[in-house]
Amino acid sequence: MTSLLRSPTLQGSKPRCRCLPVPLTLDSMDTAPAPVGSIQHCRCQLPKMGDTWSQLPWPGPPHPAVLLVSLLLAAGVMHSDAGTSCPVLCTCHNQVVDCSSQRLFSVPPDLPMDTRNLSLAHNRIATVPPGYLTCYMELRVLDLHNNSLIELPPGLFLHAKRLAHLDLSYNNLSHVPADMFQEAHGLVHIDLSHNPWLRRVHPQAFQGLVQLRDLDLSYGGLAFLSLEALEGLPGLVTLQIGGNPWVCGCTMEPLLKWLRNRIQRCTADSQLAECRGPPEVEGAPLFSLTEESFKACHLTLTLDDYLFIAFVGFVVSIASVATNFLLGITANCCHRWSKASEEEEI
Repeated sequence: MTSLLRSPTLQGSKPRCRCLPVPLTLDSMDTAPAPVGSIQHCRCQLPKMGDTWSQLPWPGPPHPAVLLVSLLLAAGVMHSDAGTSCPVLCTCHNQVVDCSSQRLFSVPPDLPMDTRNLSLAHNRIATVPPGYLTCYMELRVLDLHNNSLIELPPGLFLHAKRLAHLDLSYNNLSHVPADMFQEAHGLVHIDLSHNPWLRRVHPQAFQGLVQLRDLDLSYGGLAFLSLEALEGLPGLVTLQIGGNPWVCGCTMEPLLKWLRNRIQRCTADSQLAECRGPPEVEGAPLFSLTEESFKACHLTLTLDDYLFIAFVGFVVSIASVATNFLLGITANCCHRWSKASEEEEI
C-alpha cells in the first residue's frame, strides 16, 4: 500500500480540465452542423491508469481497502486541480480571476471551471475566439474594458446564461450586431461607452434583454439610434447617450418622443446629449426638442393648397406657351427683314 501511494507516476499525473476543439470526422460531416458557440467542449484529461498500474510491482491481488483509498485520493486530486487551476499572469481567489494590466494580446486559454468574475481589463486584446465562454457556466461578471476589440464573435454569450455585468468600454467596436448578446438574457448592466468608432446599433441588438437596467452608449460615434433598439427594454432604469454626434432630423423624432415619456423614471445624461445637426438645432440639448421642433416633418397640404398649386401651374404653362409664340413670331420677322435688306442691296 505504501509503494502504491508513493508511486511517482501517480503523484505526477494530475487531471486537468480544459476546453478542447471538437475534431472533425467523416461521421460528423454527415450530421447536422453544431450551433454557433459550441465548437468547443469541456473534457477532463486523466492519466491512463492501465499504463500506470502496469509499471508497478504486482505481488498479488490488492486488498479492497487499498483500492478504495486509491480511488478516493485520485478523485480528491482531480476535484481540487480542476477547481483551482489558474492561468499564467493571472490571480485567482474565491471564483474571481484577475488578468488585468498584464499586456495580454490574447485571452488566457484555460480558466477554472467555476469562474464567476473574470477581469481582462487594461490589456491589448484584439479578438476573442468563438466559443471562449462555452465551459464557464457560472460566469457573472466579464470586464473587457480598455482593450483593442473591434468586434465580438457571433454567439459568444450563448452559454453564459448567468452573465449579469458586461463592460466593453474603451474599445474600438464599430457596430453592435443583432446577435451580439444572443441568449444572454440575464444581463443587467452593459457598458459600451467610449467606443469612438461605434456608428451603428442594430434595431434588434438588445432583443430579449428584459432584465437590463443600465445601458451606457455615451461618447461613441452614434448619429442615430432606432426606437426599436430601446423600446423592448422594460426594465431600463439608466440610459447614457451623451457625447455622441446626434443628427436631430425627422428620423430621430420617434426616439426623442419615447425618451421624453420615460425621462421621469429613466435616469439619463440629458445635459451631455446635444445635437450636432442639422444647422438650425446645432448645439441644442437633445431632450429640449419638442413637437414644435419637428413641425416641418408633419406639413400636409389642404385642398386649397392643391388648387392654388394647380392654378399657378396652369398660369405658368399658358405664359410659357405665349412667350414661346411671341419669340417665334419675332424671330420670323427678323429673318424676313434681314432677307429683304440683302435683296435691296443687290
